[in-house]
Amino acid sequence: MADFTLNINQRSYNVHVSPDTPLLWVLRDAIGLKGTKFGCGKALCGACTVHLDGNAIRSCSLPVSAVKGKIVTIEGLSENGDHPLQEAWKEIDVPQCGYCQVGQIMSAAALLARKPQPSDEDIDTAMSGNICRCGTYPRIKKAIIMAAAKGGAK
Repeated sequence: MADFTLNINQRSYNVHVSPDTPLLWVLRDAIGLKGTKFGCGKALCGACTVHLDGNAIRSCSLPVSAVKGKIVTIEGLSENGDHPLQEAWKEIDVPQCGYCQVGQIMSAAALLARKPQPSDEDIDTAMSGNICRCGTYPRIKKAIIMAAAKGGAK
């Protein structure tokens, strides 16, 4: 066990966990931020996506000992759930089961922060690592385009 200080959603958290504990479990179990989801545990599905220094990363496979930088989870994306992507998600009615949607939104937010007006190819590339078992990909893409049109990089 070891002590780690993490900057998450602009707050400092001190945790005492094993250095090989995946960031996902630190977020969910040690800190209590339940928005980030467990999907596959192998960094393949994208359900556990968070931002590390603005980059979309898979928190299920990143040991807490390797975390250096600022983390943003879905709880930190916007205080009231009013990020342009979240608004577009609601307007388009993107989710079906909804399980993957946090990871989808976090990947899309990293894309829009990098490229406020992404091309279709940019969207396809950025979102290619996020799996939606319900197949809502057309609605996801439509919501990303809508959020970008409304200044989605917030």
